[in-house]
Amino acid sequence: MTQPQEDRLNQLIGRMLGDLGGAFSVPTVRMGLRLGLFEALHTHGPLPAEALAQKAGGLAPRYVREWALAQSANGYIDYDAEREVFSLSPEQAMIFVVKDSPVYLAGAFDLVAAMIEGEPKVENSFRTGDGVRWGDSAGCLFCATGAFFRPGYVNNIVQQWLPALEGVTEKLESGAKVADVGCGVGFSTLLMAKAFPKSSFIGYDFHEPSITAAREHAREHKLGDQVRFECRTAKTIGETGFDLVTSFDCLHDMGDPRGCAKQVRRMLKENGTWMIVEPIAGDRAKDNMNPVGRLYYNASTMICVPTSLDQEVGEGLGAQAGQAKLTEVIREGGFTSIKRATEGPFNMVIEARA
Repeated sequence: MTQPQEDRLNQLIGRMLGDLGGAFSVPTVRMGLRLGLFEALHTHGPLPAEALAQKAGGLAPRYVREWALAQSANGYIDYDAEREVFSLSPEQAMIFVVKDSPVYLAGAFDLVAAMIEGEPKVENSFRTGDGVRWGDSAGCLFCATGAFFRPGYVNNIVQQWLPALEGVTEKLESGAKVADVGCGVGFSTLLMAKAFPKSSFIGYDFHEPSITAAREHAREHKLGDQVRFECRTAKTIGETGFDLVTSFDCLHDMGDPRGCAKQVRRMLKENGTWMIVEPIAGDRAKDNMNPVGRLYYNASTMICVPTSLDQEVGEGLGAQAGQAKLTEVIREGGFTSIKRATEGPFNMVIEARA
């Protein structure tokens, strides 16, 4: 056995300490979000622990002090040791308080908790080769996933992604028929509907609790006349004549993405467009050995691959499939014009036409 090199060992230990510190922060951050502690600092400014406990609704000061010191050590809030007060910077507020910020990450902490909750079922699947049904691995995996993706959708769908598609925004402004396949809890569908009131939208998802939540969101936003949601797998959608079909962060989760591609082709008008938003990834595994790839490979192990393997066909593309593989899948559906329309730090947007 080769002897460990001390400098490499120390580097690895240092990395692991950072990783474990982040992991240990998940429950304390989630409690701080639910209890309104980050919000209280954002609203009321610098506070000592006792005042913070009071402003957050009369919490126990001793617990709040330990929590605040933990978040200060995390770097998630600031600590003035001379005055014994805690505060939240504008940058920290973008992550923990401002819900429409592009980097609001409350949903990410809930997603981590859902992955840990689902660990026994995924571990069993390692032994059997079976999948884990979407929504079964954890109590609210589907709502945590929706919350995780929502900030990116709020800041990109209307502003960046749709305008990158040839002629699509103009169609939406004048009145188009749109299907959002794999809509989840409906955030993507409703954002588009609000932006383009002359267009009509149908959100499809195979997970009944997600569709129930989507319908409730539509009622809350008073968009029931413009939007409807249906519980269907992609391959069983019968309606046609769509100007635009969208699929946000879901094609790689499907058991039969090639079958989905063929069905989308049948759904579209001859001059229609399919917009596929997928996690950013290189075509070779070695190209994804970076912080974003690290997040996606771990999430894919716990969520994406088990979900796909539970479904018909069970292709198991994974969250880091890459554009070349996705293009192969889309082309098999009958699309001949396939290109990357735009991209960001976490997503690539593929435009497909017949």
